[in-house]
Formats: sequence, C-alpha cells, structure tokens
Amino acid sequence: MKNIFHYIQGDKAIWGIVGLLALFSFLPVYSSSSNLAYLYGDGSTLPYLLRHFSHLVLGFGILYGVHKIPYHYFRGLSIIAMPVIILLLIITMAEGTTIDGANASRWIRLPFVGITFQTSTLAGVVLMTYVARYLSRIKGKTVTFKETILPLWVPVFIVLALILPANFSTTAIFFSMIVMLVFVGGYPLKYLGIILGAGIIFLTLFVLTAKAFPGVFPNRVDTWISRVENFSDDTDTEADYQIEKAKIAIASGGVAGLGPGKSVQKNFLPQSSSDFIYAIIVEEFGLLGGMFLMVLYLFLLFRIVVVAHKSTSVFGKLLVIGVGLPIVFRAMINMAVAVELFPVTGQNLPLISSGGTSIWMTCLALGMILSVSAKREVVAKEETEENPLDILSETI
Repeated sequence: MKNIFHYIQGDKAIWGIVGLLALFSFLPVYSSSSNLAYLYGDGSTLPYLLRHFSHLVLGFGILYGVHKIPYHYFRGLSIIAMPVIILLLIITMAEGTTIDGANASRWIRLPFVGITFQTSTLAGVVLMTYVARYLSRIKGKTVTFKETILPLWVPVFIVLALILPANFSTTAIFFSMIVMLVFVGGYPLKYLGIILGAGIIFLTLFVLTAKAFPGVFPNRVDTWISRVENFSDDTDTEADYQIEKAKIAIASGGVAGLGPGKSVQKNFLPQSSSDFIYAIIVEEFGLLGGMFLMVLYLFLLFRIVVVAHKSTSVFGKLLVIGVGLPIVFRAMINMAVAVELFPVTGQNLPLISSGGTSIWMTCLALGMILSVSAKREVVAKEETEENPLDILSETI
C-alpha cells in the first residue's frame, strides 16, 4: 500500500473521491445500457461495460500522467494550445452535420483511430488555463481595459463564438466560469461590467441574426428557445417527454430505491446513460443514493477550495479554481435538470455518465489540480529556473 501512495502524489482526498465516483459509475452505466443493448445490439451489456471501463482506464492514465507534470509548465502550454483549439473548433464547425438547419454535431472524428471527440470540452480546460496564466501575470499591476482586450478577451470571445452555434449551455458555463475567475483574480469590476454587457449584446445579436436569416449558418437557436419555453410553461407537452420520465424515475425511487439494475424508466428515458443518468441513480438507489452522490461532489468542491488556498503561487490558485469549479458546476446543473430546477442543457454527470470525451477532460482537469496540490513547484525555484514554456509565457 505504501508503494502505491509513493507513486500517487497530491491531495489524497481528491484521489479517493475520483476513485469512488469511477467505481460507482459502473452500476448506473450497466443498468442504463441494458436498454441500448436490446435496442441496438444482441442484448449483452458487456460491450458497453468494456467501453466504459476503457474510457476510465484511459482517463486515469491521463490523470496520472498530468499530475506528474509540474504545474508551472501549463502556463506556456496554454499559449501553444490556444491556436490549436481554435483550429479544431473551426474544423468541427466545418464538418458538422445539419438537420433542418440545426447543428447536430459537436464532435470531430480523429483520423486513423476513428474515435469521435468533443472539442469544446478540451477548449474549456485550455481556456481556463490561459485566463489563469494572464491573470497571474497582471496580478498587482495597474492595467487599462484597452491593454487587456487583445491578450485576454479576444481569444476568449473567439473560442466562445466558435462553441456557441452548436452548444449554448457549454458556452454559458464557460463564460460564467471565466467571469467568476477574473473576479477572483482581481480584474477591475468596472471593466468586468463592460465584458458582461458585451457578452449580452453579442448573444442577442447572434439570436436575432439566426432567427432573421436561419439558413446563413448552422445553429440550434430554436432548440434553446423551445427548451426555455417548455421549462417556463407548466403545461405538459410532448416536448417535456424527457423531463417527465426523469421525474417519474425519481419519484419511483423513494428513499431507498428499487435496487441496482431494477430501473423501469431506463427503458423509456432517452439519454439514460448520459444526460439523465442521475434520474436512473435516484430510481435505483433512492434519495439516499442521490444525496450520497451530491455529497461526494460537494466534498470535491471543498477539497478544490482547500488546494487553491494552500497553493503558494497566484497561478496555482487561479488554475485550480478555473479548471476545478466547472466540474462541480456541471454536476450540479445535471442534477438540477433531472429534478426540473433547470432547463434541459445536455450537460452530463462528470465521471459517472458514459462518454469518453467528458471522462478524459475531467481527468485532465483533475490531474492539473493534483499537480498543484503535489507542491513540487517551489516559488524560489520558479523564479530561477528557465525553461522554454516559462519564457514563452512571460514574453507573450
């Protein structure tokens, strides 16, 4: 056991939470995939379990590898990764399929391996790291709004503008988290108000343009509007099918649940293994299971705050907050959607829902947090050590 802990560094509580979430995920994924196995396969759930297992194995490989990297290297890597991410997002938009004028694809197929990859999730991690790097550079300095436009806000709005047509909820989460991060990083409030106003104006113009000229570019504006209207309307319609089935599943679970694998609504609820997996969890494990899962995510939030507080550098603090809070935020939104406290967003449950991209990018973010908590980087060493990525970060 000591040998294992010798290789695993960083916050042990975070390692424990991630391990518990990963182990627990097999139960709801197995249960919810049984419906898919009968609809699209031979009835065997083994291929779905093996695929989920392979996603987790690769995710933990990413987690382990990233947590071994001293976190100050991420400063320079974020600069290199930004143009790559923008290029990937442009390719994703160009290859996206359209259904009745709506963008139905958020994924790009990787050549040679044939794996589909959701580029927006990687863009979120890179974007948060990039913003944390810039804020750490200007910490304690007096900057004008004009000085921050090109190095900070232009890359941010380019990335968000490329994600927006296909995925409004992800764009909204990223924008909210960036606003929160720059606020924590000490960015002047008067400038932040300008950015909030610019974001609202940009979104309004985008929606109006999409409604006035629906064939100009692929978008999902009509889907966004219908989801908000269905959420605000108390009348049950066919459009409320998903959320109604989710509420039936939650109500059926009671306090103790029906038992593992005994869900009934998984046979009727679309996306039961991803977007609405929390409803299946509550149906099978009851209110107790649902509360246990929520407590795990809240404890993860607590440990993220602790790691950020203990970090010895400004970049470390901002990096942990920037890549860590979106994980818990997405989890809370997923749970809120299942109980109809929030409109349907398409956000999945981190480390629980099936889907390789979400698991891998969550593990990437957690690996960065664990790298900060490992405390391998000493401030004095950071000031004297010269490596190409640090030099790149300081010169750009």
